[in-house]
Amino acid sequence: MMLINRRLLVSVIGCGLISAPVPVLLAQSSSAPAQQQAQPSSDQDQGQGQGEEIDPLNRPRSDQQRARDQKLLRQELSDTYKKWLNEEVPYIITDQERKAFLSLSNDEERDAFIEAFWQRRNPNPDSPENEYREEYYRRIAYANEHFAAGKPGWKTDRGHIYIAFGPPDDIDAHPSGGLYERPMDEGGGETSTFPFEVWHYRYLEGIGENVNIEFVDTCQCGDYHFTIDRSEKDALLHVPGAGLTEYEEMNHQDKTDRFKGGGLENLGAGPMGDAEQGKEFDRIEMAAKLFAPPPVQFKDLESDLDAFSTHRLLTGPVFPFDVRTDFVKVTDNTDLVPITLQIRNRDITFVTKDGVSKGVVNILGKVTTIMHKTVQTFEDTVEIDQPAELLEKTLDRRSVYWKALPLQPGLYRLDIAIKDVNNPDHIGIYGRALNVPFFDDEKLGTSSLILADEMHPVSSHDIGEGEYVIGNTFVRPRVSASAATPVSFTRNQDLNFWMQVYNLGINDATKSNSATVTYEITDAAGAVLLQKQLESKDLGEHSDELTVARSLPIAGLEPGKYKVTVKINDAISKQEIAQSAPFVVE
Repeated sequence: MMLINRRLLVSVIGCGLISAPVPVLLAQSSSAPAQQQAQPSSDQDQGQGQGEEIDPLNRPRSDQQRARDQKLLRQELSDTYKKWLNEEVPYIITDQERKAFLSLSNDEERDAFIEAFWQRRNPNPDSPENEYREEYYRRIAYANEHFAAGKPGWKTDRGHIYIAFGPPDDIDAHPSGGLYERPMDEGGGETSTFPFEVWHYRYLEGIGENVNIEFVDTCQCGDYHFTIDRSEKDALLHVPGAGLTEYEEMNHQDKTDRFKGGGLENLGAGPMGDAEQGKEFDRIEMAAKLFAPPPVQFKDLESDLDAFSTHRLLTGPVFPFDVRTDFVKVTDNTDLVPITLQIRNRDITFVTKDGVSKGVVNILGKVTTIMHKTVQTFEDTVEIDQPAELLEKTLDRRSVYWKALPLQPGLYRLDIAIKDVNNPDHIGIYGRALNVPFFDDEKLGTSSLILADEMHPVSSHDIGEGEYVIGNTFVRPRVSASAATPVSFTRNQDLNFWMQVYNLGINDATKSNSATVTYEITDAAGAVLLQKQLESKDLGEHSDELTVARSLPIAGLEPGKYKVTVKINDAISKQEIAQSAPFVVE
């Protein structure tokens, strides 16, 4: 059975929908002594034996047979879990996880462990799908299809690296070997090689940047094995007088000196030989890291494994905080992702000294791909100072932190941890999927519609710089407790909203855009309370991009639920688009 199907078998067993194959059990039962099989085990059997023929398929089993069959069933399930451990996840399971799994006593615990194993790696724990697991099994299937060489592809070195790290950013392939011009860091000169490949990764977390991984097929049978000896691909390495380096040719040397140093590689002397010899330990270290299980990136979840295996409950007060993410186009392949955190002062531990009450919060954030490659991190300390006599009055206020990250379009996971410095056990954790949008050049698009509690233009030297600054505008987002909860404003505040529009059509003759911008406020019943129209020429007629930023007084609105909507009608491209955001007036 292919590995990709074994996962499905485990999940079916875990749901209790499959039992041991009946033919196997019957075969075992039929091997019992004939006399034992013929003995009835109940009065009903005796009656049947006197007047009716007993169906051998319905013959009751003895206690010994039942015990033996149960043992066989347990053994069958054990084989299933062994295959999961040794054939499906051997490259990604940590030593700690393996030890914990082997210590489990029953299949229910093993099923729960497997579920927790994948959930710890799930970039979006709220989703019924697990992108990491699906991608992992896709890689196994790909390895089996492309790297098999007398053994399943997942067992080969190329399969191992592909499963653990995904496809390389670039491959230098020499499937037939043959004539090879050595680079200078390998001694220069020409030689003939076995088939080989060099996989290049721009970045591998825990290993470094610009990682080159070399595989060589010395048997010329399709089985490329990993090597840290770059001279191993040299088919003329042991042929006297052939495949000399430039240094050997110029100095009329043979190859004997290559094998005298006892080094890792036998590249031969060259202008960069000494420097390359000093990197041998780096290559050994890289090899050890490549074939070690990749670390579980979500460090804040590592204690979950201990709690699971020891049946302990995690303790400590929860440090609540709210998070908002927005998306703004920067270039064709990069978005700006502003991340806004909101913490209630009441949830922060303040320490008073010399008449000043101070609260300190450490913030750690990380953005990872679905295969746990870290692409962005941020770490900051936020301090809140208040005069001691005013502390009580400010506890109902909220402190806001803002960080803007450049990200390429795609699916990521955002993890944030906050810690109350004055109360070390007071920790908050946030983890959600982050789907950074791609803005198609041919389609009308918009940024997030941001409702802000403060918004104003910035000076020319502050454009694009500092907290809450997007372009030439200071925009401090209002943050709600969850995506399903509208942000709130009081009647003495202004409702500020900000949005950008992308890919407007441009008239070839006038070199300007032509679009209508309509914004409106509706109540909970859908009735329009306010509606205004603007022409795009009033917002930037010569650009395919414009910014809509407005501040509206809401003193005339009664307390309740409302919605602001911004609509764009592009007369040139004949496209329409709209964004809406709910809010509450208190």
